[in-house]
Amino acid sequence: MNLSFFDQFMSPHLMGIPLILLSLLLPTLLLPAPNNRWITNRLSTLQLWLLNMTTKQLMTPLNKKAHKWAMVLTSLMTMLLMINLLGLLPYTFTPTTQLSMNMALAFPLWLATLLTGLRNQPSISIGHLLPEGTPTPLIPALILIETTSLLIRPLALGVRLTANLTAGHLLIQLISTAVMALLPIMPMVSILTAVILFLLTILEIAVAMIQAYVFVLLLSLYLQENI
Repeated sequence: MNLSFFDQFMSPHLMGIPLILLSLLLPTLLLPAPNNRWITNRLSTLQLWLLNMTTKQLMTPLNKKAHKWAMVLTSLMTMLLMINLLGLLPYTFTPTTQLSMNMALAFPLWLATLLTGLRNQPSISIGHLLPEGTPTPLIPALILIETTSLLIRPLALGVRLTANLTAGHLLIQLISTAVMALLPIMPMVSILTAVILFLLTILEIAVAMIQAYVFVLLLSLYLQENI
């Protein structure tokens, strides 16, 4: 029973072929294809409005040099949002519960922001490792601390997304198992537990959206420091 709780986080296979790539490509099927009624379609209009609002929220703190990242950050947030939400459906697999995938997204993008700062303003980027006005005896220790905090940023991005989604999926499975186990012996308690499960599902929908936004927002803040 304990092992079965974690079976949902195993990458599905079909005839020895991993289906995680199919899970990543599936959300793109939900995006409406361009046609003659693309602008007048209500779904497309709502989608464009959400993308416009998200892009504005992400790009407002950044200067014009960083606006070239708008397509990358908006596309990343759209992909994470749809993957997280689709993973809440029954009998589905959530790729963002895999730390390897989240690190594969976080590390290259974090490294790109870091290299951008080192190329455009190397002195300012290196100066972030030593706060202004630091006493001389504390300089070596602070440089080590700031360097460590800089290097663990991609790990923090990946672990945060993985831990929040994994914890939510485990809670939903545990409570749903309790609902089915209590239904024959204590129906009223089972109904109350089902109400809690419904409220938790609503909370997890919010968490799925918030975590996608936080992941991209932190990347934009890292970009702001280096541009």
